[in-house]
Amino acid sequence: MLALGGRASARAASASAATPSRAPGADEVLSRLLAGNQRFVRGQLTHPRRRPGDFKPLAERQTPVAVVVGCADSRVAPEILFDQGVGDLFVVRVAGNVVSGAGGVVRGSIEYAVAELSVPLVLVLGHSQCGAVKAAVKHLDARDALPGAIRDLVEAIKPAVARTKRMPGDRLANAVRANVEAGVARLRTLEPILAPAVREARVKVAGGMYDLSTGTVTMLA
Repeated sequence: MLALGGRASARAASASAATPSRAPGADEVLSRLLAGNQRFVRGQLTHPRRRPGDFKPLAERQTPVAVVVGCADSRVAPEILFDQGVGDLFVVRVAGNVVSGAGGVVRGSIEYAVAELSVPLVLVLGHSQCGAVKAAVKHLDARDALPGAIRDLVEAIKPAVARTKRMPGDRLANAVRANVEAGVARLRTLEPILAPAVREARVKVAGGMYDLSTGTVTMLA
């Protein structure tokens, strides 16, 4: 009887393993990320799937659940602040989390994740005290020139900064938020891959803000 039970259990486990798990939707993925961020804020990290053995199953295939378009800032590491593991996030990092004006490499990376990896969520993640946005604010006022490709980076952010020039409140915080909103708006209308996916509700594009002082991610409406 024990042997039969063991074989039955083995067959059931095998059948379960052969049945593909349901792919999570964008809202479920976002809830998962925000729950991970709350663990990070509370100092209760689970550090999922970060051992050497967790890398081997992903050697041939990846199935990330979200694209995070984040800043290259050394203090903003999506896998850590969302308490995610290897293979969970497809991360695109560029100073100022720039989308518009960032060129085909950044947009193509995002499109690849949507078209080839079927990622349901794209999150543009800005952060407080962003140096790239701060530089755009400073040099918009000074109307001076910056060396090398730093000029191109700042020029890509300046339109968002200009829109917030006369807004009440903290100017840098307003500009950082506007820069995220500009990235979200651009991706939602980006043809020929993202815009149709957004219209058909296969992909959700959202924006969030990461507070360096508290560790909290706040979603933008």
